[in-house]
Amino acid sequence: MCNRYVSPEEAEMERFWHIGRHNPPQWWKRVEVFPRAQGPFVRAEQATAGQQKRTLVIGQWGLIPWFAKSPKLTYSTNNARAEEVSTKASFKQSWLHGKRCIIPAWSFVEPCWETGRNIWWHFRRADGSPWALAGLWNTWTDKATGEILESYTMLTINADQHPLMSRMHKPDPTLPPDRQDKRSVIAIELADVDTWLVGSTEDAKLLVRAPSVELFDAIPDQRA
Repeated sequence: MCNRYVSPEEAEMERFWHIGRHNPPQWWKRVEVFPRAQGPFVRAEQATAGQQKRTLVIGQWGLIPWFAKSPKLTYSTNNARAEEVSTKASFKQSWLHGKRCIIPAWSFVEPCWETGRNIWWHFRRADGSPWALAGLWNTWTDKATGEILESYTMLTINADQHPLMSRMHKPDPTLPPDRQDKRSVIAIELADVDTWLVGSTEDAKLLVRAPSVELFDAIPDQRA
């Protein structure tokens, strides 16, 4: 799971992913984003002559499913297991309707318990670029007020065999090492962004994998 990440500022996102300037501008600053707070994500929207354009959207980190009675959910939807998105009620409509997005992040954090206590690790990209983390989005309308709310979730995948991400999170002593269900984010590389945003479901499935260890610049929190 991922419960904290640092988003780029608006100009950085526009420049790196070639997004047309938002009108009116969002004036989004580089900040740390937490579940149920507002955060930026990038999705594709229809433009003129049937073309697609990338759009920067600000919404709640914690997807509000279509069937929700209220935006204040009693369960967590900031992370979605990639293995379950086609079947789990909260996410399957977004997945089946191709509502895929990327979540820009300069870094994200995960807990490591190898010392017997929690040490937060910060994960950046080794090439100095921001992450484009795979996500799903939904637009939810409050039937009582007509208010329209945007929201998104971050996809994760099993990382029990990953040389780095398998070290994160507190292990369950009742389970063997290959059954811990350690989780990793899913990174969408720059050349694959359009495939993820507007490609077929089958093409998108091919991008659902944990990032290779060479992509990571992983640093334990020196204040711990």
